[in-house]
Formats: sequence, structure tokens, C-alpha cells
Amino acid sequence: MKYYLHDTSAFDDEKISELFINFGYEGLGLFYTTLEKIGKQEKPIKTDILKSQLRVGKRLEKCWSFMEEIGLISSSNGESFNNQILNFSETYQIKKEKTREKVSEWRKKQADIKNVTSYVPVSNLPKVKESKVNEGKEDKKEAAISSAAARQKVFYNSLVPFLQEHPKERIKQFYEYWSELNKSQTKMRFEMEKTWEIPKRLTTWKNKENDFKKPFEKSVPKPKINTPAEWMD
Repeated sequence: MKYYLHDTSAFDDEKISELFINFGYEGLGLFYTTLEKIGKQEKPIKTDILKSQLRVGKRLEKCWSFMEEIGLISSSNGESFNNQILNFSETYQIKKEKTREKVSEWRKKQADIKNVTSYVPVSNLPKVKESKVNEGKEDKKEAAISSAAARQKVFYNSLVPFLQEHPKERIKQFYEYWSELNKSQTKMRFEMEKTWEIPKRLTTWKNKENDFKKPFEKSVPKPKINTPAEWMD
């Protein structure tokens, strides 16, 4: 524990006043230095070791005994402690643990948001040699189609977390609609949009679900893609 509470009115306390009357600033210095030692350890300290560290000799032994007598310092089973410091230490540890849990929870939420809303592009395959023009065009086309298929999987994975908020059928229809490929089979429908945020699109889909449903079933042909097996149940 790096600090403990010290009230500005501590000097008005009856026991502190008694200590000052009998031992002056020397007594106050011994008392507050003792509190610092106990606060740093956050637990009782062996009395002999504490006295040795504070160099409590014959002169200060009377002050030490007086502090024990009036209850500023408590000693038991060869250990010394201050009840107020130990209580504060316990409260401090509880607050520290709660703060750590809140920070951990916040970081986890931020990571989930980043994973859900971010788009991870899959790069195209390396270009072939320029000398093989005709063969190169075909290779590029195949690479683009292959890349689109890979991005469909990425898009699918980005929707999985939303199954906790939306029905499986809604997510399935949303996926099938927005993952439909263009004529060249190189881009998905959502990739041709100027803006794209999955949470907002899903909210719009939900609000207009009744309007989308019939036109979608009648006019939108099923894309030539493989719908994830777990959504076919």
C-alpha cells in the first residue's frame, strides 16, 4: 500500500493529544513512522523487528508502551499492528481488485468491438510474369475469384458474434444478401457500398425486415455461394 488516509483533524484526537502531551513531537514522529511501516507491509509486523527498524531504545520504549496502553498501537503474539491501518488496507485491496476487474472487462469489450466491426481484407495472389499475357489474365481472374471466396468466410466470421443479439434466420438472410457476388464473381454486394458498419446495417435490416422479406424472396436469386452449414439447421 503506497499511502494511507491521514485526517487533517488527527491532532484533535484524544489519544493523539495524550501522546503529544506526554512525549511531544518525538512521540508523534514514532507513531506516524510506525504507521508507515505497518501500512507498507499491509499486515502485522513482528514487534522485535519493527522496534529494531525504528531504533526503539530505552528512551523510546516508554513511548512505545504508552502507545500500546492507550490503544494507538496493538501488540499480540509478538506482532504489532494498528487496527485503522489494517482496515484501510483491506478496503484498499477490495477497491483495487474491483478496479482491475472493471479495466479488464472494458478492454475485453473494446477488443470484441474491434473484432466485430473491423474488416480484414485478404490480399490477392501474387501477379504472374508479364510475358505470359493470356495465361496471366486467367490467373488473375482465378485469383480474384479465390480471394472473394476467402473474404466471404471473413464476412461470415464477422457476423457470428451477432447471433447473440439476432435470430439465426435473420443473420442467415443478411449474410446471403450482402455476400452475393457481382457478375465477375470478384466482389460481394457489401463491398460495393460507400459506407459499411455491421451493427447499424443489422439494425436497419431488423427495422425493415417485413419490407425486405417479400422482395428478397421473389426478386433476389440465391447467390452461388456455400451458406455455412450451421446456419442451415
